[in-house]
Amino acid sequence: QVQLVESGGGLVQPGGSLRLSCVASEFIFSTYAMRWYRQAPGNERELVAAINSFSSYTTYADSVKGRFTISTDNVKNTVYLQMNSLKPDDTAVYYCNAVHLYRVGVDYWGQGTQVTVSS
Repeated sequence: QVQLVESGGGLVQPGGSLRLSCVASEFIFSTYAMRWYRQAPGNERELVAAINSFSSYTTYADSVKGRFTISTDNVKNTVYLQMNSLKPDDTAVYYCNAVHLYRVGVDYWGQGTQVTVSS
């Protein structure tokens, strides 16, 4: 079973930046797509960004496009979410998710990390 450990959340002022990290217990990026989700109080969990490092494909939610960047470091088995120009609406719990590229329904989740954007 893949273990995912997230870090990097915290309190930041509007316009500020944070970088979230998700460390996998093993190298998985050749067989899993990596995704970041977020869930704000009262809202459904939504996809923020995703990356398939094998194909170099990335996608972003319209609300974060141009501000957030997802990337991987294969040596460190880590996926990052660089968040710039943060807004109060970005406040949510952010989750790292690994989805198997070939086995339907096989995925793993991190524990979540709180991001709060407030002055």
